[in-house]
Amino acid sequence: MAAGTLYTYPENWRAFKAQIAAQYSGARLKVASNSPAFTFGQTNRTPAFLNNFPLGKVPAYQGDDGFCLFESNAIAHFLSNEALRGASPQAAAQVLQWVSFADSEIIPPASAWVFPTLGIMQFNKQATEQAKEDVKRAFTVLNQHLNTRTFLVGERVSLADITVACSMLWLYKQVLEPSFRQPYPNVTRWFVTCVNQPQFKAVLGEVKLCEKMAQFDAKKFADMQPKKDAPPKKEKKPAPEEEIDECDAVLAAEPKTKDPFAHLAKSAFVMDEFKRKYSNEDTMTVAIPHFWENFDHEGFSIWYCQYKYPEELTQTFKSCNLISGMFQRLDKLRKNAFASVILFGTNNDSSISGLWVFRGQDLVFPLSPDWQIDYESYDWRKLDSKSQECKTMVKEYFAWEGDFKHVGKAFNQGKIFK
Repeated sequence: MAAGTLYTYPENWRAFKAQIAAQYSGARLKVASNSPAFTFGQTNRTPAFLNNFPLGKVPAYQGDDGFCLFESNAIAHFLSNEALRGASPQAAAQVLQWVSFADSEIIPPASAWVFPTLGIMQFNKQATEQAKEDVKRAFTVLNQHLNTRTFLVGERVSLADITVACSMLWLYKQVLEPSFRQPYPNVTRWFVTCVNQPQFKAVLGEVKLCEKMAQFDAKKFADMQPKKDAPPKKEKKPAPEEEIDECDAVLAAEPKTKDPFAHLAKSAFVMDEFKRKYSNEDTMTVAIPHFWENFDHEGFSIWYCQYKYPEELTQTFKSCNLISGMFQRLDKLRKNAFASVILFGTNNDSSISGLWVFRGQDLVFPLSPDWQIDYESYDWRKLDSKSQECKTMVKEYFAWEGDFKHVGKAFNQGKIFK
């Protein structure tokens, strides 16, 4: 099974293809989209990055074994399983057909239509009208194909569905208002079915369909253009910028938000140092002793969580997807948290519980709206970090071994948030 790291900027629809494929296949995929792991425009210009990915573009994938890939379709294909790629030569060819269809028939007109509404491109009426007609032609083909089908290839989601749906995200979010969608009910039914699959939602969250077609905003476009107030000083020659498409440049520029942990005093406990120990050295003899030798009892807290609805847990792989989905949506919390969450038991008789380490003494999820999607599905209990109970639970949950007397079920599998 593939295991590695996907380098990207946040909310990159191209990267979503690989992330969703990994959700289905079970590939162990770490997403590096924020500092310190990856800073778009900086990390991807370093010699080390360019040595592996000469174009400096993202998404880019590096396996734990050193195997490297660029180009989003290749990465998504690699992270897929046989069911996603097509189980027969015919199905595999059909999947490739729709992946190519997305690249050639959907993305070009979608970009020409949507980018001006985002302030990325100057509005051109003729180009926009032509783009609308091209989208209609592509949707007509899809609508006819989906008239008697739930998915594009076969009877279940394939890489064809993942790729085409992701290529349509900005269309459905920005410009495809109800009146435009009306002639293509099969396409919209299929799209809504896809984005509401648990594996899609774990990556995309809730996808809200456009209610009113977005229009070109001249002021937004002007604000996006580089300022020409003063010529650059001759003695300072800026480094040549990498060539990235306009969509990447704009979507990568996230608005600066307030640090939810800015009010906390600086701590001597270096979370990243512990994570390196945990990842690269023996858990019992090195990582856990390092944790307790350096843990800041005042600056950090340790919490036990337990999933509230074990009766709803069925197949173990679906239960693990719940954990993975929560981790994906908490990506921006990684710098200030560490967790080990474990699935216990077997199919139709399982439970989920875990141990979290956070900055500060309070439960962190209310600090940011982005972190509040999943945490209410769990019961939370703050542990006394100096108690024997806490030390035992840290040992068991960090090492994935022990009696787990408080659970009453055997260890099945675990996932680490770091």
